[in-house]
Amino acid sequence: MKLTQVAYLAGYYLKTKIFSQKTPILGGIKVTHRCTLKCRQCPYWRRPMEEMSFSHVVGVMERMYSDGVRILIFEGGEPLLWRDGHHSFRDLVREAKKRFPTVGVTTNGTLPLDVETDVIWVSIDGLEETHDALRGKSFGKIISHITQSRHPKILANITISKGNVAELPDLVKFLAPLVKGITIQFFYPYPESEDLSLSWEERRWALERLIDLKKEGFPIADSVTALGALMDNSWRCEPWMLCNVEPDGTYNHGCYLKNRTPETNPCRLCGFAAHTEISLAYQFRWEAIMAGKKILDIF
Repeated sequence: MKLTQVAYLAGYYLKTKIFSQKTPILGGIKVTHRCTLKCRQCPYWRRPMEEMSFSHVVGVMERMYSDGVRILIFEGGEPLLWRDGHHSFRDLVREAKKRFPTVGVTTNGTLPLDVETDVIWVSIDGLEETHDALRGKSFGKIISHITQSRHPKILANITISKGNVAELPDLVKFLAPLVKGITIQFFYPYPESEDLSLSWEERRWALERLIDLKKEGFPIADSVTALGALMDNSWRCEPWMLCNVEPDGTYNHGCYLKNRTPETNPCRLCGFAAHTEISLAYQFRWEAIMAGKKILDIF
């Protein structure tokens, strides 16, 4: 990490911890709800929404940077579909890289993985039959795009649900030689989605298997500390570290689920390992800090 980044993180910690200036450091922009797939577990393709223009997205980036964000993740829908006239998603990435030390994108992998983000997360939710049942027939195309891509840092992200939990160990073993790392999250029961939620016993089983696989050397990028905390959601969230923006420009500071679910207490069902990791890192849990380093190359 450059000394300027080290200095910024040190200053950020002092500002938020000592002076209680609770500003975000990780931001997500959902540039579109449009998608090439109609996944059973995803609510967003069911929610048509007006999309921001190129200049509007750039303005949002400026606000996020001014607010303190240094890690920016583009999301969707399928973010690679975004366009505004002659501007494409590539133009958004170029603008983001002028401002943020780390820029990532989450994609379903059905389009070529040739964007210039620092990290690409590809959603893969099972071996071929299971993945295609949950997301639509796409597994073969996704794997082909991963193997053909020259991007230096492609990670697989698995959304764990009742539909795929049984084959989780086999999926990790299949993906291990194809990607630089594997991250996870648990299915969240949005109102439009079919209930694919795990029981707490199933969730614990999945996390225990992931911890075992990580200890065996498989490239599970999430820390053992975070995986253990997710077993009973015993971790303390620092939601103010996050902000996110909807396709129409609506700006939310705080929990990812804010304004996205009518659940009065979404924390009890939370399975977003990335939020777990960043909260634990802020609380000086060393393994979570090192997971952030490995996943995001932030130091």
